[in-house]
Amino acid sequence: MSTANELRLSILEFVHIYNGTTATESLQNMTEMVQLAEQWGFNRSAHTRTIRVGSGGVMLPNHSPLKVMENFTLLEGLYPGRVDLGIGRASGTDARTMWALLRSQALMEVNDFPEQLDTLLSFFARNFKENHPFSHIHPPGDRSMVPDMFMLGSSEGGLQFALEKGLGFVFAAHLAPQRAIPMLKAYRSNFKPSSYLAEPQSMLAMIVITAETAEEAKYIAGPAELMWAQMSTGTINLTFPTPEEAKSHKYTPHEELARERNKDRFVIGSVGQVAEQLRQMAKASLVDEIMIADFYPNQESRKKGHKLLAKELGVLQGK
Repeated sequence: MSTANELRLSILEFVHIYNGTTATESLQNMTEMVQLAEQWGFNRSAHTRTIRVGSGGVMLPNHSPLKVMENFTLLEGLYPGRVDLGIGRASGTDARTMWALLRSQALMEVNDFPEQLDTLLSFFARNFKENHPFSHIHPPGDRSMVPDMFMLGSSEGGLQFALEKGLGFVFAAHLAPQRAIPMLKAYRSNFKPSSYLAEPQSMLAMIVITAETAEEAKYIAGPAELMWAQMSTGTINLTFPTPEEAKSHKYTPHEELARERNKDRFVIGSVGQVAEQLRQMAKASLVDEIMIADFYPNQESRKKGHKLLAKELGVLQGK
């Protein structure tokens, strides 16, 4: 558990394609952002020298455990001791996309996540029982090439797998804000040491948008609030609106209700306000780290917001 002075920050990078930008430009924006994040003292991203890399979320039902193990063994070989694997137990997508990923409609009805997780962990540990059908599969690498693994969750299900296997735990507070503190406290209270972790490791992930003033933060948070309100009322295939488009948008009654209900998904305010709120949330949930789900509306606002927060929380390095 971290104290206020030891609170670590990370960024959950979604590689948003903003209005007027291409996919290539978005990837370039991502690379610039994570390299700056490393300079400023953030803990997780990519294209860097010291910061941790990996995936904030591999939705295991969409993948072969062997393929996931091979991919992350490769990453561990490229970035020894710096790789994270976040494991999700839901598909995280719509039915048609899941069908395309699985290549089988029949598999869409199968809930075999516990078996998938056991298989993944056994591939990493290379400890299948002799009579297991996969015991004679020998992937490249060795049992030392294992990433730090975290169960992802927004409910009790992910928590129970983290506790059962002795893995780290990341709670997505932007998906279920009311459950965040109880679930994270339960993880800390019930964790037992495992071959993966001697002590519990937990993170709180949520949408954080900050600026020098509360008024500016509210303005740049407008696009994210609008997107989430529209998603909550069934709109799909959303494009990221600009702050001006969000400001001028006329909310429908349903959207307005959704926006009100979504308030707890966000931490929005001046950098001083946001830093204090994050300190209090970290203290209440007993987490080691806050992971910022990045929903800034453009590259400049997110660079400014992340740097301001790193400085306010005392993790800022470099200039």
